Amino acid sequence: MSLTRDPDLVGARARIAAGATTASACLAASFEAAAQPALGPAYLRRFDAQARTAAAAVDGQYAAGAPLPPLAGLAVSVKDLFDVAGWPTTAASKVLAGAEPAASDSPVVARLRAAGAALTGHTNLSEFAFSGVGINPHHGTPPNAATAKLDPTPRIPGGSTSGGAVTVAGGAAWAALGSDTGGSIRIPAALQGLVGFKNTQRLTPLEASVPLSTTLDTACAITRSVRDAVLLHEVLAARRVHLAGKPLAALRLALPQTLMLDALEPAVAAAFEAALRALRDAGARIEPVALSELAELAAINAGGGFSAAESWAWHRQLIEAEGERYDPRVALRIRRGAAMSAADYIELGQARRRWIGRVEAALAGFDAALSPTVPMVAPALAPLVDDDEAFFACNARLLRNPSAVNFLDGCALSLPCQAPGALPVGLMVWGPALADDAVLGASLEIERRLAETEH
Repeated sequence: MSLTRDPDLVGARARIAAGATTASACLAASFEAAAQPALGPAYLRRFDAQARTAAAAVDGQYAAGAPLPPLAGLAVSVKDLFDVAGWPTTAASKVLAGAEPAASDSPVVARLRAAGAALTGHTNLSEFAFSGVGINPHHGTPPNAATAKLDPTPRIPGGSTSGGAVTVAGGAAWAALGSDTGGSIRIPAALQGLVGFKNTQRLTPLEASVPLSTTLDTACAITRSVRDAVLLHEVLAARRVHLAGKPLAALRLALPQTLMLDALEPAVAAAFEAALRALRDAGARIEPVALSELAELAAINAGGGFSAAESWAWHRQLIEAEGERYDPRVALRIRRGAAMSAADYIELGQARRRWIGRVEAALAGFDAALSPTVPMVAPALAPLVDDDEAFFACNARLLRNPSAVNFLDGCALSLPCQAPGALPVGLMVWGPALADDAVLGASLEIERRLAETEH
């Protein structure tokens, strides 16, 4: 299958470096894309003047002989969880609509700005980042920009980084800063044919952002290619990625048999199997592993998990005073945390540490693991808007695979693996904590192989 999409950020940067275009010209094209009706309510607020100033500054400095910065004055959107100086941070909620403008950038935003990004605006999301579906009853739901090109059915964008993914898929941004607590970067990336990399949590700072779960939240990005993911991770984590350069024939990849292959939609199963065949044909060693520990997750998190407990601690006074202004589906999940005792919370942390130890032992010796990112293609939006049962069932299915990596304190990358002209399907390459460089290196080889084979 061909994975060629619009040029990626690295490619655009190379054109600017060669004098074939300018940052300001690229930004104008991004603004033109952002104005298209297909992007809908992807942005909650735009930073157009600031973005133009940033792009013009890069052009002027580069013309004067200064080095071109890593992000080269190119458009990057910001999820409305992260503080951007001069703008309110509202988490796409009515409850925070009156928030004061931030006095300074959050650390990850500051790193993007220092790397030469033209920050284009705060993007829409599931309120307070609750849900992998991406529906927002307050500001509207951004339409899935990728599936809109393939069929007329309005489909969910995936969440919670819904607007961010739409800006990238729709051409309004080259990358999107977002967060991943249970799959909120990888789910929309999978459903919109993009790349989403969730790094090990501790590698990127979370200060000056609205939390969902302080234990699981990860600041990370959606991009158009794996090489873009490497670049954005280097910027956000302020570290160099060291790639081993292993070819596929030198990779040993685990294929977990528990949970992650259950109840796959036919389109997902076919795309995933085709990807595995292409990798095996290139010499990759793909070995089934039971990883029965994955079956324990539902019981371990039966009380609502870290997200319920930690969001209740943050929202308790606010939701008691203004609960009627919350999305009812979000309020329901937050209130689950009220039933968790301190002892329950401590036991949850202990159970997690034991579970991580066993999973890391089972994956020892592998370069990475492979799974479908989610078991479905993007479902139609309309049936999920008013039907709570259908919504929560869909949300649980979307979160099932990616959330296991968050509980592992691991890292994972979703990249597209569907056939040309088919609805997007994500392939997840993942591993334990601090295996980021191995996962990125394997993902580069996998992306290259899938692009060559057009399976």
